[in-house]
Amino acid sequence: MLLLQLVLLTVLVPGGDSDDDFQEPISFRVVLTTSFYNRSGMQNQGSAWLDELQTHGWDSKTGAFIYLRPWSRGNFSNKELVEQEKTFHTFSIRFPLIFQDHVSQWQLEYPFQVQMAGGCDSHFGEASVGFMKIAYRGLDLVEFQSMSWWPSPKGGRRAQQVGKLFNQYHVVNLRIQAHINDLCPRFLLGLLDAGKKDLQRQVRPEAWLSSGPSPGPGRLLLVCHVSGFYPKPVWVMWMRGEQEQPGTQQGDILPQADGTWYLQVSLDVEAKEVAGLSCRVRHSSLGGQDVVLYWEQHRPVGWVVLAVMVPLVLLAGLAFWLWKRWKTH
Repeated sequence: MLLLQLVLLTVLVPGGDSDDDFQEPISFRVVLTTSFYNRSGMQNQGSAWLDELQTHGWDSKTGAFIYLRPWSRGNFSNKELVEQEKTFHTFSIRFPLIFQDHVSQWQLEYPFQVQMAGGCDSHFGEASVGFMKIAYRGLDLVEFQSMSWWPSPKGGRRAQQVGKLFNQYHVVNLRIQAHINDLCPRFLLGLLDAGKKDLQRQVRPEAWLSSGPSPGPGRLLLVCHVSGFYPKPVWVMWMRGEQEQPGTQQGDILPQADGTWYLQVSLDVEAKEVAGLSCRVRHSSLGGQDVVLYWEQHRPVGWVVLAVMVPLVLLAGLAFWLWKRWKTH
């Protein structure tokens, strides 16, 4: 397992000198969501993810994986992939039936969703950790650890009942243990190696400033936009000199159509205190050179237009006055 971690470090941190801020755990997970409409009606949806990047879809009718990236097969053979398709398809049929058979006992109310997520995490310097969790209506129900299912503290009596039943499936639990602690790490390693070029790409962010709706009399909302960056980890902060501004508000990091990310960071400040404020952007693609945008250098479009138009109007007026004087004389 130590060898696996060393290889992962080589794959994810080329050159071994990346900033610690951007060395984060990476996970691979398979998600099965079953929607129960009534006693006889239900629908399955399946997908697989490398962190927040979807790598696989799933055809619930045929049970076939849909490979969304050129490298989504990792280094597994076709035979191994077909075996995993069969396993997942069988699981997708039998797993929902357990809940369907215990609707009354577990006090499940139609319509509802049950979600299973299983996979493995890779932490730098630590062993790869497999996991499997089951949730009911978006709330954790049970979690698989050390060959046993453990109820969520917030799952109540229902979680205890589900865990007790699932712990009786010893053969199934042995297979789950093998999948998440052996097969998943091997597949994750192959996936990272096959997709290395794509996963390690670096795209520099573009940044600009604007003002948002006024928070109140005598106040300004300063907005720093950061767009088109990859990978996702980024640090953006409003600063005064070298001092971080505690009132900085960060929005969600949003995906864009080209696979890059967008972030908006704002600061509510008194208009008379904007002098000396700047937005600082730090990203792995910048080679240690932060992008710094100063608010004092920012001019709203309206003021720019006004600054251009006023001299033009004055010049036009002067020309008209000179023309009239020339015509009079």
